[in-house]
Amino acid sequence: MLRLSAPPPGGRAQDAEGAVAGASMRAGLGRAWRGLLLPPPPPLLPARSCSYAGAGRRRRLVRPLPRCSWLSTMAQFGTEPRGRPHSPEYRLYFKNAEGKYISPFHDIPLFAGSKEDKEVPAKRSKTNGSEVVFNMVVEVPRWSNAKMEIATKEPLNPIKQDIKRGKLRYVANIFPHKGYIWNYGALPQTWEDPHHKDKDTGCCGDNDPIDVCEIGTKVHSLGEIIQVKVLGVMALIDEGETDWKIIAISVDDPEAQKIHDIDDVKKHKPGYLEATAEWFRFYKVPDDKPENQFAFNGEFKDKDFAVEIIKSTHEYWKALLHKKADRGAIKCMNVLVHDSPFCCSEEDARLIVQSTPPPARGDSVSAEVDVWHFLNK
Repeated sequence: MLRLSAPPPGGRAQDAEGAVAGASMRAGLGRAWRGLLLPPPPPLLPARSCSYAGAGRRRRLVRPLPRCSWLSTMAQFGTEPRGRPHSPEYRLYFKNAEGKYISPFHDIPLFAGSKEDKEVPAKRSKTNGSEVVFNMVVEVPRWSNAKMEIATKEPLNPIKQDIKRGKLRYVANIFPHKGYIWNYGALPQTWEDPHHKDKDTGCCGDNDPIDVCEIGTKVHSLGEIIQVKVLGVMALIDEGETDWKIIAISVDDPEAQKIHDIDDVKKHKPGYLEATAEWFRFYKVPDDKPENQFAFNGEFKDKDFAVEIIKSTHEYWKALLHKKADRGAIKCMNVLVHDSPFCCSEEDARLIVQSTPPPARGDSVSAEVDVWHFLNK
């Protein structure tokens, strides 16, 4: 049985435009919710100064800010919005450091690294100690509702909002959750092959890049590229398809140094994995769909298992980009995978973006997005 509540007092759904601006939750979700939210990080400055009195004169101290590894990643990629936010025409396109339009699906390397990022497909991987580091494309900031996703069936694969039954799709708030409970996104250069039946799940892939739930403390932005280390994975069976959900954490997160595997998540974030399983089981129920099921009786598999799954989806992606797999309606146009038959020129990519509607003011979002759903579980 499904019951609905009125929207939280003063609450408004966070939308794509708000996510681009900083992915901050709107005020008014209630004092308990506000206490959980973290403010956006302060502006990054080249140096920090202070002064003090001493020896009869003022002295100025300059203390450089520590270099963050994600700065180099963010400097390599940018985004360009097109169309009106909260509308079917909205798209978020990606650029590299040289200003070239690129595909977040095909042109952003799976394996993170400084020099290695220029090698597409990536030949080597960056390691953080003994851990492999991956690039993640943030599609949905934590606590937002708009189901944004890489448009795999459009040239250059911009991020767009999913549409169901002719309406923009927003995930329901199933009490006590508000929107997505992690930063949600995908690993580039991966593909869950819909023609390959997984030996563990008995189901074929869902025809998308592999999904990631980033469980760090920060709320990231729509279209942000972050570096993550993998902790584990769960196997969701969504309408008969294998839909792997990678559990990961940003390498720059304050808690990353103490969380290295799925057991560390259980130790340092008690209840988070259980909430994750509950979220995926019920999130489609308000849309009159049945509960989702899981392989392995809902067990989360460890880091090593997850990395092997990622590697296999990377191989499926390579086959896709070289016409060794049935791509169906998937668009494989790219700018940087030069040995791929789908590689296009910079001018072709620019013309695709310029053919879309220019940026415009966004539409309003219905208050229904803030409704809380209560389920008899």
